[in-house]
Amino acid sequence: MTYLAVGDSYTIGEGVAEAERWPVQLARALGIDAPEILARTGWTTDELAAAMAQHAFHPPYDLVSLLIGVNDQYRGRNVADYRAGFRVLLDRAIELAGSRPQHVIVVSIPDWGVTRFGRESGREAAQIAREIDLYNAANAEISLSVRMHYVDVTAFSREHPDWVVDDGLHPNGAAYRRWSEAILPIARRVFEMR
Repeated sequence: MTYLAVGDSYTIGEGVAEAERWPVQLARALGIDAPEILARTGWTTDELAAAMAQHAFHPPYDLVSLLIGVNDQYRGRNVADYRAGFRVLLDRAIELAGSRPQHVIVVSIPDWGVTRFGRESGREAAQIAREIDLYNAANAEISLSVRMHYVDVTAFSREHPDWVVDDGLHPNGAAYRRWSEAILPIARRVFEMR
């Protein structure tokens, strides 16, 4: 069984050991090989799309996860542009899952504004939260319109703002464990559909 995880710093697990990345923890809980991960800290939707265009994939994957958008929001891009970029990535994820949308899991964008980094950034936490909510409303609407799975980790990020690594921004291994636990039941159902 094969698993591909694409995204940004949250998918690559900036600041944590490889074993603590949530896709790796998820694969371990599923009892499958380590996932193929295409992600980099700082990537926006268009940067991820460019990387995917160059990457040598080996489809079809039994499971594909997509988590992207925080850097679009951080850079002040509007939601309409994010929607368009996210839709392109989602279509590509579906294609990589063998044209099976039910084999794709979209993960919501966590709220970085509640972290120490966010509090020290000079940006208003309430405004960051509003923008993250708009981005997540967009990615949830698009995901659910094509009947794929969606997991909300944003609420958890707001409940545990101090579960971060030394940079005060990125989640720690314990936070990622909670994410993987939330995603696990859906991932198991996906594998049962093989």
